[in-house]
Amino acid sequence: MSGTGVGIGQRPETRKQLMVKMLWTGIWLVYLSAPVSDLLHGGHSVVAVVLGWLGLACFVAWYLALLFRTGRRNAQEFVLGSLAVLSAESTVLVLTLGREWLVLFVYVSIASGAALPLRLARLTIPAVSAVMAGLALVVADGTDYIGALLIPALLGGFAMTGVRELIRTTIELREARARVAQLAANEERLRLARDLHDLLGHSLSLITLKSELAGRMLPAHPDKAAQQVADIEQVSRQALVDVREAVTGYRRPRLAAELAGAQVALTAAGVTAAIPAEPDLTGVPEDSEAALAWALREAITNVVRHSGARRCTVELLRRQTLDGPMLELAVEDDGSGGSGKGHGNGLTGLTERLEKAGGTLEATGTRHGFRLVARVPAGAAADVGSAP
Repeated sequence: MSGTGVGIGQRPETRKQLMVKMLWTGIWLVYLSAPVSDLLHGGHSVVAVVLGWLGLACFVAWYLALLFRTGRRNAQEFVLGSLAVLSAESTVLVLTLGREWLVLFVYVSIASGAALPLRLARLTIPAVSAVMAGLALVVADGTDYIGALLIPALLGGFAMTGVRELIRTTIELREARARVAQLAANEERLRLARDLHDLLGHSLSLITLKSELAGRMLPAHPDKAAQQVADIEQVSRQALVDVREAVTGYRRPRLAAELAGAQVALTAAGVTAAIPAEPDLTGVPEDSEAALAWALREAITNVVRHSGARRCTVELLRRQTLDGPMLELAVEDDGSGGSGKGHGNGLTGLTERLEKAGGTLEATGTRHGFRLVARVPAGAAADVGSAP
């Protein structure tokens, strides 16, 4: 149940939930105007009026207690007992005060649908409606109310069973989504553990073996021990390279995430942003996507920190060139932070990254600001934009 949601048949967990649920429930209590009007203008004796008000107050209190029940799995007996009490009280009020009190059975029916599982509610709702219809045939002029109350009792009760099932399904979906996310995180941790084991297991074993050999050779054969130490250094350096490459793969940026992050960063900096929708990058090489993601991150960082721009436009297009399809990312702003100053360390490193992926980088000052264009091979991906 969300912070402001109204959980039917569930106990409110916060004051805000309590207020919302009370307001929602109170709206439907206005249909008790018929019994109230009967007490005020029905011509009953003082004793009958007093007992009628007391009975109505007890009915509403018990009805609210039913809707605000704890929601525990073993509370079904409480629900069935409450429905029996409400039905008995409604019967007594109808027989003693008249047909206006038949509306109480509509509330009993709705409470059945809201608080009972479907397998029980499909029995109790018709039963409550049948009791109401039977009493309408007994009390004076009660038949005039059958049509007006029987349909709301049936439809209202079964509608509440649908709402209850919808809420139950929503809760189960949220729990399932949380379990899937947890399982995915566990699987990712296991994969990382396996990869690190595969990367480091052999290297560390070899380092341990050569360290033992160097220790044994050191007194009598220092030259051979020195060779073993050199081998240890080479193995350790290669292990470090392997770990760095593995970590880089795990930390590979995604272009869709960077586009969303660019929108947030530019908006937070007070820059008017024009960001394209999430592209379809199916088939685009991972190296190309990662290179463009790094380019976008660097460009947006420069816009936010150095440009003083008021507007930034990001475009993502597919172009057909002599070298094949290319994916082009263009970031242009109206600031002055980058024009005419050459490439800094960030753009230099970015150029090297793009060249490694087979792409190019152009960063030039424009008449009204600065423009960065990064291009990478698009492979056989579907169109993500259009350009001549």
